[in-house]
Amino acid sequence: MAEAQTHVFRVSLSPKVYRDFEILSAKNLYDLGSAIVRVFGFDFDHGFGFYSKLSGRIFDSPVKYELFADMGESEARSVEQTQIVEAFPTVGAKMTFLYDYGDNWQFRTEVIGQNRKEPAVRYPRLLKAIGEAPEQYPGTDDE
Repeated sequence: MAEAQTHVFRVSLSPKVYRDFEILSAKNLYDLGSAIVRVFGFDFDHGFGFYSKLSGRIFDSPVKYELFADMGESEARSVEQTQIVEAFPTVGAKMTFLYDYGDNWQFRTEVIGQNRKEPAVRYPRLLKAIGEAPEQYPGTDDE
């Protein structure tokens, strides 16, 4: 039986605001989306997708995975039925993670390493946090 592997991602909102974290490769893209949102301190309460285009009209991406596909509302591939290792097979693989179609948060998502799963380590685990994450809902008052 093969050892469980991990993917190390660098997820960036800008060159000066990014997070490096490690997650089990066999998890699905839904789990990856959740991890991305959480390492930036956002609430995980909106639709999202992964798109192969890194700029421009990302909805025209030849490869796309969307939460809406799991609801039968999209021709894209499923985030719940696709493992991370399938969508990001090699170091250097990149996609745009679009979170919250209304606010249009676009995170550049790149595999920067692959490792063996370590015993007694909880994944996903944050490895590095550079820059202050923006507010998910700027301009709203907490009452």
